Amino acid sequence: MSRKYFGTDGIRGEVGQFPVTPEFVLKLGWAAGRVFNRNGHNKILIGKDTRISGYMFESALEAGLSAAGVDVYLLGPMPTPGIAYLTRTFHAQAGIVISASHNPFQDNGIKFFSATGTKLPDDIELQIEAELDQPMQTVAPSKLGKAKRIDDAAGRYIEFCKSTFPNEFNLKGLKIAVDCAHGATYHIAPAVLNELGAEVISIGAKPDGLNINEGVGSTHPEALVEAVLAHKADLGIALDGDGDRLIMVDQSGRILDGDDLLYIIAKDMQAQGVLNGGVVGTLMSNYGLEKAFDEQGIAFKRAKVGDRYVMELLKENDWRLGGENSGHLVCKHVQTTGDGIVSALQVLAAMKRSDKSLTQLLQGLEKLPQVLVNVRLGADSAAEVQRQPEVQSCIAQVEQQLAGRGRLLLRASGTEPLIRVMTEGQNEEEVSALAQQLADVITAVVNR
Repeated sequence: MSRKYFGTDGIRGEVGQFPVTPEFVLKLGWAAGRVFNRNGHNKILIGKDTRISGYMFESALEAGLSAAGVDVYLLGPMPTPGIAYLTRTFHAQAGIVISASHNPFQDNGIKFFSATGTKLPDDIELQIEAELDQPMQTVAPSKLGKAKRIDDAAGRYIEFCKSTFPNEFNLKGLKIAVDCAHGATYHIAPAVLNELGAEVISIGAKPDGLNINEGVGSTHPEALVEAVLAHKADLGIALDGDGDRLIMVDQSGRILDGDDLLYIIAKDMQAQGVLNGGVVGTLMSNYGLEKAFDEQGIAFKRAKVGDRYVMELLKENDWRLGGENSGHLVCKHVQTTGDGIVSALQVLAAMKRSDKSLTQLLQGLEKLPQVLVNVRLGADSAAEVQRQPEVQSCIAQVEQQLAGRGRLLLRASGTEPLIRVMTEGQNEEEVSALAQQLADVITAVVNR
């Protein structure tokens, strides 16, 4: 059965436009409370990023959950992976994240974690959607849920992050620039690095409710490059608005994406003998990464784009490491979901263990030029646009031109109204021209 409201990463959209409205989120809280409260008076955690609409949706969720008879624990601004961790340690029935991740402040969304700190299975999301179609009824006054604010939530998560870094190492002597995207890690990432001994230069750490992801963070690493070079830092760490993505920058200002970081972590785990299998990437993972893993004797499988699909394939194969080139990495041996801070600490541990720089750790990885062009959709769905004859004809032309030398991937975004056109091949000028050629055809179809 297809889901009506839930996408690949919860429910997301522009604030004030259905379903991202206070009325819907109130009922969503009630519906989720009904599903999770079937076995008695339970508790659910709520955390959020720094966008201004988070206050409104926090209140709406709290009211809906209370009406369903569920106790609410409010975490305040907290990275998505921190909410997953605290859901486990508080033995809550679920954790709710109010965030639109790397999107601008105008957007927001709701996503859920299960009691084990993993994304909800499809059947639970379908149960919540079924409750949303029922009339809302409040439990008896004596059974209403209570709300409690957890004042030490940030401190608890900081200690967890530090615990994933080897005890025998510290970060003394390293100057690290960290970009928090004016998001949920602004009060956590600098503290973790500082307490492990690094000299920390923080940027993107002054949220005002409106500036999340604006010109900073993992989607805009140019700001971090500038900070690394200006402060002569050893490296830079860029996170996104909710802290589940990671992009890094080396001493020279070179940007390392998720494929680069996955390679570094995988090789380090292989050297320690703890990789326990292979690595999961996605359809977007660079072919050069697949080739490098093959040369290293590391198995590699591709999942559909989206961290839930990466996690599904990891579980299916009982593997420990996977991720996307966007920087959403899953280090399943230390965390249950993508975690930008924890992933950065795995890379830093690899540097310490090998006594090598980021640049040196990338030796053996030769990526093919890869170009991504986003086309914003109109009223038609991505599937409808892709079915148009002129789009089909252009796809065939591009695939024919790249045959045996590269590849084309066309897919709908799971979080925004976009079609993503990705081309990959030996010649950057050629793949860039082909991606733009197809994007122009799609744009013409969307606008006609």
